[in-house]
Amino acid sequence: MHLRKTDKFGLIKDFFLALTIYLLAFTVEGQGVRTVVIDAGHGGKDPGCHGSFIKEKEVCLKVALALGKQINEYYPEVKVVYTRQRDEFIELYRRAQIANEAHADLFICIHVNSAGSASAHGAETYVLGLHRTEDNLRVAKRENASVGFETDVKKNYEGFDPNSDEGNIIFSMFQSAYLNQSLEFAGLVQHRFEHHAKRHNRGVRQAGFLVLVKTAMPSVLIETGFATHPGDEAFLGSAEGVRLMSESIFLAFADYKKSNEGKAYSGLDKPHPFLNHGTRPSKEHSKPTVVNTAEPTQESERAYFSVQFLSSKTKFSDSDARFSSLEQVHSLPRPDGWIAYLSGQFMEEAQAKARLNELKSKGYSDAFLVGVIAGVKSSLDAVRATLKKKK
Repeated sequence: MHLRKTDKFGLIKDFFLALTIYLLAFTVEGQGVRTVVIDAGHGGKDPGCHGSFIKEKEVCLKVALALGKQINEYYPEVKVVYTRQRDEFIELYRRAQIANEAHADLFICIHVNSAGSASAHGAETYVLGLHRTEDNLRVAKRENASVGFETDVKKNYEGFDPNSDEGNIIFSMFQSAYLNQSLEFAGLVQHRFEHHAKRHNRGVRQAGFLVLVKTAMPSVLIETGFATHPGDEAFLGSAEGVRLMSESIFLAFADYKKSNEGKAYSGLDKPHPFLNHGTRPSKEHSKPTVVNTAEPTQESERAYFSVQFLSSKTKFSDSDARFSSLEQVHSLPRPDGWIAYLSGQFMEEAQAKARLNELKSKGYSDAFLVGVIAGVKSSLDAVRATLKKKK
């Protein structure tokens, strides 16, 4: 029997309504992080993507087990639950079910990316949300295609078609009750990937992954790199790469636990060698104001406020497509060989803070204010003093 289109959307609407009630029923404020579920993507008859010598399912499992071992070692009071600990196939709905049954406080899903072009590289972290670009939709469709290895797809996913753009977009339209917490953790993961593992930071993104739709807790899906990129593949296929990626996710977990429990890395029985290094910038809490997008005068270009949203050793064009949603992007080289990418040139600090809030709302959760004098990054105080003299 074929349902009419209106009946299909009616069933989906009823599903989302019931799921919303279910999610809210599990919302507990201030409980901290007591249980974490680690999900190694794919497995068994579902190999995921592959490169010239690595298989996604194998890399995912290695990173997942290494991550869980570190949490067990440094946070013995935290319960670690795995969706799989060996090479076996676990349905997507079952992975979410395992997390819900464990009453998890955090769900971490680990994957490896692929692309039609060998130039695509770097790590990115997804949270549940709207497909903002065709690229996000492509990734979601590829990961959601795992349901093709399952039986009773119509029963478990309300007739979801993994090959349908419409089906993937409809599922992505459900905004998780835990979106803010998911975004926070995702930003911490990307920060640690960039500064600890020294990976290219592709940022935090939103897409409609089935494995995240039915989880009743903050949840992220991590794409650790591209199997189709020679450099990424060599890194992820090495013991050093697995170590650095699992350490980065662990450090993000420690950051997140500290942030949510308000304690200085509570639970650590012994010092961790990396917890005091590469910490993320402090958060800015300022009210949005109208952003002045006018170009600064030539005289005042020597001192201005801006917002740094990316740091990389890779040189990108200021008009690179990945920056298309941002205004006034420009780059500044640093003495250590890294390049800082900035958005905006502002004479008023309040305007820079408004741009900062704008970038954070677009997923650049690690963005922060910087000062620039004569083309060199300087302290905010130095810029304040310089601009004050010019008035």
